[in-house]
Amino acid sequence: MSKWVTVWGNATSVAERRPEAYARDITLRYPVKCAFGGNAVRLHFSNFCGTEPVTLNQVTLAPAVSDREINLKDAALVTFAGKESVTIGAGEEIFSDEISFRVKPSGDISVSIYLENFTLMRSAVVITGPLSRGFFSLGNKTLSAVLPLDTTRSTQTFYFLTGIDVFTDDDCRAVICYGDSITSQSWPDYLALECMANPYEKTAVIRRAASGTRILREYKCITYESYGLSGEHRFKREISSVSGADTVIIQHGINDIIHPVGTDINPFRPMSDLPTVGELEKGLEDYISIAKSAGLKTYLGTLLPIYGWRTYAQFREDLREELNGRIRTGICVDGVIDFDAAVRSDSNAAAFAEGFDSGDHLHPSEKAYKAMAEIAYVRLKQ
Repeated sequence: MSKWVTVWGNATSVAERRPEAYARDITLRYPVKCAFGGNAVRLHFSNFCGTEPVTLNQVTLAPAVSDREINLKDAALVTFAGKESVTIGAGEEIFSDEISFRVKPSGDISVSIYLENFTLMRSAVVITGPLSRGFFSLGNKTLSAVLPLDTTRSTQTFYFLTGIDVFTDDDCRAVICYGDSITSQSWPDYLALECMANPYEKTAVIRRAASGTRILREYKCITYESYGLSGEHRFKREISSVSGADTVIIQHGINDIIHPVGTDINPFRPMSDLPTVGELEKGLEDYISIAKSAGLKTYLGTLLPIYGWRTYAQFREDLREELNGRIRTGICVDGVIDFDAAVRSDSNAAAFAEGFDSGDHLHPSEKAYKAMAEIAYVRLKQ
C-alpha cells in the first residue's frame, strides 16, 4: 500500500431551500461499493455551500452487509483530531483522521453520520444510479446493525459526505466525471460497474456533478439556488479534492443553452444569459487548462439531444450542434467521447433514439445511460 486514492465521491452543491431545511436527531447512512481495497480510510466532509456551522456528533465506518445493515464486529469509530464529534464551519471542508480499516476489493462499506441538534441541511447533492443510494433514520443509529424499517426512509440526497479515500496500491486510480444532472444520474455508476467487472482495472469512478449547473452562470435567487454553482466556482475545487485521479471526463453545457427564456416568461431567466458558442467554448477551454495544470488527462463529452424539451427551439439546437462540432474537432483535448452519437436517433439527429429518452426529452433512459458508460469505457481503454 503506497498512496491515497478516492474510491467514492460526489460534488457538494446547494440543497433546495424549503421551510423544513433543518433536521435533528437523525442518522444518515450511505452504503458504498469500493472499486479496490486498502488498509486505511479517511473521510472527506464538506459544508462548502452551508451558511452556518454543521456538527457531526458521531460517525462510524463499517462493512456493509446490505443496504441498511452493517457488520458491527468490524465497525470503526471515525475521529477528527482524536475527537468523536466535529463542527464544520460555513463554507469549510475537512478530512477525518486516518482510520485503520480493511477495505476489500469490490467490497461494500457503509458510513453512518449522526446529527444530534438542529442542522441546516444545505450542503448536499442529489444523485441516482445503481450504486447511489442512501438512508436516514430517526435517532442515533450509527452503531445499530440494521436500520429499523418503521423509522427509516431512503434518500437520493447525499449530505456533507463528499469523498472516501482509501490507502491502497500504487496502480489504483480515480477517474472524475464532471457535469450536471445527466452526470448526477446513472452513467457514471454504469461506468464504475464496467471498470469493476475487470478486477485488473483498479479504477474508481468519482462523480462530481450537480443538477441544473451551468458553465457560465449561476442563479442569485432562492427559487433556483439548488441549481448550484457555475463552473468558475465548481471545477477547480471539485477536481482538486479527488486523491489519485489521473483523468477527468467533462460533459457540461446543456443548461447554459436551455435555461434562458426571457424575463417576460421567467424573471430569473433572461435571454441575456444565453451564451454564444464562443463563450461556451472558452468555458470548456478554461476547464481543460485547469485540468491540465492538475496533471489530469482530459476528455470532453458531446452534448445530448434536446428535441421535444419544453424550451426546445431551433436556435438552441443550432447552438448545441455547433458546440458539438467544436468539441469533436476544434478544442484541444486528450480525447472526445461522443455521447451524442451514441444516443441520438438515426432519422432525427436532434432527438434521442428509440428507447433512449427518459420521457422528458432531456435526460436519457437507463438503457441510454448504459450506452454512454459503454462508449466512455471503450474510449478510456484506447
